[in-house]
Amino acid sequence: MLERFLSREHFDSYEDFFANFSVKVPEHFNFAYDVLDELAAERGGDRALLWCDEAGATAEFTFAEMKQLSDKAANVLVRGGIKKGDPVMVILKRRHEYWPVLLALHKIGAVGIPATHLLTAKDIMYRCVSAGVAGIICVDDPELMCRVDEAEAKLERDSDAVWTSSIKYKAFVRSVHTPCDSDPAVEAGKIFERRNGGEAGHSDAGISGDLVPWADFNARMAEAEAAFVRPSERNSNDDTMLLYFTSGTTGMPKMVRHDYTYPLGHILTAKYWQCVQDGGLHLTVADTGWAKAAWGKIYGQWICGSAVFVYDYDHFDPAAMLSVISSHKVTSFCAPPTIYRFFIKEALSKYDLSALTYCCVAGEPLNPEIYERFLAATGKKLHEGYGQTELTLTLATFPWMKEKPGSMGLPSPGYDVDLIREDGSSCDMGEEGQLVIRTGARRPLGIFGGYYRDENLTRAVWRDELYYTGDMAWRDEDGYYWFVGRSDDVIKSSGYRIGPFEVESALLEHPAVLECAITGAPDPDRGAVVKATVVLTRGWTASDELKKELQDHVKKSTAPYKYPRIVEFVDELPKTISGKIRRVAIREG
Repeated sequence: MLERFLSREHFDSYEDFFANFSVKVPEHFNFAYDVLDELAAERGGDRALLWCDEAGATAEFTFAEMKQLSDKAANVLVRGGIKKGDPVMVILKRRHEYWPVLLALHKIGAVGIPATHLLTAKDIMYRCVSAGVAGIICVDDPELMCRVDEAEAKLERDSDAVWTSSIKYKAFVRSVHTPCDSDPAVEAGKIFERRNGGEAGHSDAGISGDLVPWADFNARMAEAEAAFVRPSERNSNDDTMLLYFTSGTTGMPKMVRHDYTYPLGHILTAKYWQCVQDGGLHLTVADTGWAKAAWGKIYGQWICGSAVFVYDYDHFDPAAMLSVISSHKVTSFCAPPTIYRFFIKEALSKYDLSALTYCCVAGEPLNPEIYERFLAATGKKLHEGYGQTELTLTLATFPWMKEKPGSMGLPSPGYDVDLIREDGSSCDMGEEGQLVIRTGARRPLGIFGGYYRDENLTRAVWRDELYYTGDMAWRDEDGYYWFVGRSDDVIKSSGYRIGPFEVESALLEHPAVLECAITGAPDPDRGAVVKATVVLTRGWTASDELKKELQDHVKKSTAPYKYPRIVEFVDELPKTISGKIRRVAIREG
């Protein structure tokens, strides 16, 4: 499969890779037809996806089975009224039905909107109105289904919306543990009635005369035709394929638009950063509601011939995850730093990780302390990568490179990366500046097409052929980039610029600190001072003595002026629904 898209697969050095890597982009490319269906025809018996959940249930699917399931799902959706260009929200957590549903949307030419099950009714309404959602497919959680109904009922009453949502299809996907004779729609209707006094007119059958009724997706799949014919009207490469809502760390979520070439941008992600194996088994820890799932759970992995491993869980248990990695012989693994932070507190020698050949980390910067301790315990290096929902893999530690723990690495092929000052000039070595992507001479494959329905916001971050990431970094003498923080998070104190990441890394070296966030607090004399909000490791107790110990530790690990003058101990940090720390909430609190 790779040879269809790569002129050359193997490279001798990073310099060779950066200069000569390129992807051939076919016209009217559609991943569902041009990759999945071709894999089904050529190696249909090979494993495509292995799924298990925390209760012990398992399921395995070949490429041929995944093609048939996606064809059936496409027929179900078309029969439900979904057509080319319709935005459809998919809230399926880590259920294995996510894959055929997403592929079905690609086959129809509809727009997939992956979303998290943690959305409130207000969140759902915001997304429905912003994107003009036509359909919603979600897990069989009556509480979640009720929130969808509440959002829909509110939409029908909201005449002031700039855009309106015209929901015409709603379906729920049954869990393997849900009894066949149960009806989640009935339970959702009962919750709605208790909460809203029957305002939307839910009947005893769980169906409202005012709301679109819920369909049982599994039942429709059982009845659907097993083949779906590719429409004669093919998609264009620049048609919208996916809309991802950002996690909203500083404001309302933005709609990131990706076109049909986006999957090809992740060949680089899977082949040269995650180093997936043809015939291997790759696990990326991510809910399907976030762009990280596109990075590690479908596109690049299948193009490279690797099966995808899905561990479906509601509550993260590091020991349980290590057990499934071991027992299912996962060969490559990618997770955010938080996962590794919990791993290194386990007795890692208990687990057989011999099949695991490559480990990556992304989502937030990697603290060097985690790198060193994981390497000491397992002998496996962590390879960091950087990107955004708007981008593909932008910077990384690739196989030919020397590891520098804590560094984002070097630019990916196709990405013209630079650091600039506030006046727009390029920074010198060691100087902090905003990370930007120059798109004039070449536009990276997989970069977003702008913020959907918001030209002003697009122009605010992407103008004069320069995309502003909003992230601050510096570059060392070897060209490696080092993360400092979001531009809004950098602290200016007594004339010094202090990046939160360095101070957080220093604090995390102390055994008392499980998690922490560094922010600036207003100060009449210094302008701002460094504040540390700390979650303690089990067994440690907050005290003035511990506060002083942490302050002294930071003074020794970094420049003395960077130490936190304010230390606040909390039970948990405010986070987005994707798990990222909301420093803006700490500052405003």
